[in-house]
Amino acid sequence: MATRAKPRKDRVLRNPIDVLTHGLPRQWRIVIDWAITILGAVAIVLAIKAYVVNPYRIPSSSMEPTLHCARPGSGCEARWSDRVLANRFIYHFRDPKRGEIVVFKTPPAAQVACNSGEQGGGGETFVKRIVGLPGETWREQDGLIYINGKKLNESYVKPDRRDSETIPEHTVPKGNYLMLGDNRASSCDSRRWGTVPRKNLIGPVFAVYWPPGRLGFK
Repeated sequence: MATRAKPRKDRVLRNPIDVLTHGLPRQWRIVIDWAITILGAVAIVLAIKAYVVNPYRIPSSSMEPTLHCARPGSGCEARWSDRVLANRFIYHFRDPKRGEIVVFKTPPAAQVACNSGEQGGGGETFVKRIVGLPGETWREQDGLIYINGKKLNESYVKPDRRDSETIPEHTVPKGNYLMLGDNRASSCDSRRWGTVPRKNLIGPVFAVYWPPGRLGFK
C-alpha cells in the first residue's frame, strides 16, 4: 500500500513578511508584522480620500437650508454643521450636471472676494450648486435666474433665502461652470467672482454622514 509523502519543510509557502523577517526573534517579527499591517491600512484610507471619497464640513450658511451650518453662525439653522461626502472620481467618467451640489477648489478671485472663509476648509474648497453649464447665457432678474432666456425652476431656493438682485446677461465660458449657493441672499458665489473651471471641480456631494439626524443621500 502506497504511503503519502510528507511535504518537505522547505516547500512550505510563506508570505512576503515571513520571508523578509526570517531569522529575526519572534518578538521582532510580530512588531514588524503589525507595523506593516497598520501602514497598509493607512495607505488604503489615504488612497480612498485622494481618489474615491472625501469628507467635508459645511462652515457657513451659503447652502442653507439644503446643507446646514452650526449656530451661532450667521444664518445657520442647526446645532451642528453638516458633514458631507463627495465623490472624487465620477467626473472622470461623465460631465458635471446642472443641479448637482459640488465641492471644488476655490478660485483665487473667490478667495479674495469671500475672505477665504466662505465655504470649506480655510477657503481651500467651496461647496455650491451647479446652475449654469459651459456655453450657456445667464442673468439674474429680481432674484430669479434665467438660463438661455428661460427662467430656471429652483425649488431648492426658499423664498426667505432669495435675494432681489438684477445682474445683466453673461455667457459661461467654455469648460467653466456657474456655481451658486442655495442661500442666495448670503452666498458669496459666481455672481461676485466669476465661473469655475472644470479642473477645479472635485466632485458632487452624495451624502450627509453627520449629525445622525441628517444622515442621508443627496
